Amino acid sequence: MNAALKASESQNWGPRGTAGVSFAASLEFDSVEVELGGRPVLDRFELTLRPGEIVCLLGESGSGKSTALRVAAGIQPIQSGALRINGELMSAAGLTTPPNRRGIGLMFQDYALFPHLSVLKNVLFGLTNLGRAAALEQARAALRRVGLAGRENDYPHQLSGGQQQRLALARSVAPRPGLLLLDEPFSSLDARLRETVRDETLAVLRETNATSLIVTHDPEEAMIMGDRVALLRQGRIAQIGSAAEIYRRPVDLAAARFLSPLGEIETEVRSGAASTPFGAVPAPGFVDGAPVTIAIRPVGGAEIRVAGQGTPGRIVARREAIGVDLFEVKVEGLEAPLAVRQSANAGLVPGKDVFVSLNMEHVLVFGRD
Repeated sequence: MNAALKASESQNWGPRGTAGVSFAASLEFDSVEVELGGRPVLDRFELTLRPGEIVCLLGESGSGKSTALRVAAGIQPIQSGALRINGELMSAAGLTTPPNRRGIGLMFQDYALFPHLSVLKNVLFGLTNLGRAAALEQARAALRRVGLAGRENDYPHQLSGGQQQRLALARSVAPRPGLLLLDEPFSSLDARLRETVRDETLAVLRETNATSLIVTHDPEEAMIMGDRVALLRQGRIAQIGSAAEIYRRPVDLAAARFLSPLGEIETEVRSGAASTPFGAVPAPGFVDGAPVTIAIRPVGGAEIRVAGQGTPGRIVARREAIGVDLFEVKVEGLEAPLAVRQSANAGLVPGKDVFVSLNMEHVLVFGRD
């Protein structure tokens, strides 16, 4: 995609505040179990979304997040438990209410557009319960909001990837569903376009007020978009909370590792603190002699300076980014160099002797078995 087309992608969304408003629904997974090929994919899965809430379901490939979305959509039957929308039973053992009777909007990773239908007819497809005039009005309003009003007679193959994503969004919100389900909606977009499309999509979701469940494997995306983030692991929620809660207080080391890279130091606790090459790190709640892992986040966890207080170290590598560089710093007592991200500084180059200090707000302590 050329630069001019990228610019048009970011500028051609319709005015904010013009998306149709939905009657938000509640969504409840109650001890849902799903087996595929004899393997448990969802294991007594519990999750409740409040009306109007945006929840991001975050997890690695195979954790069960897309299966959970398919259960909510009525595409995947369940072996036990229950799924309810607005308190009404939609899925149970032997019961699967079809998608068109759930009042939901769906947006899949591959967009699932109809190639033989025009842009307008793709959006009209979900509005069959309305009269012709009302359906056209809602479809065109949705297309205006995503900036495709002038493309209604085109076909999906004539649109760029970002425009196809916008069309899929328009089709999902046009019926004004109480519940929106989005499966990795930005994964096929390039990094530069993804940020703009994500921000505008979030604005549309806020405007519609629809309860939204978004599946993603990207921690940053989840933390930006979700009112709450649910971290899924082996078919169960390992932790759920606001972005700040799960980032600052991850439930365990595995959760912390998934949310960001870490510099790790294995040590022991003495008199309420853990000894590290950077000095003592407070370890409240751990008994003397307890083995712990000190986890240091690359962003904010440590700072390097050419002068001043801190632990001596030497820069062994530097990778330049846009305004923020990634440094690797060798410190005596550490097996591996410590990764540090901080503002670009032309004076910080490989081979430079520096001083490293920790920011305890971004340093975590976990017990080891």
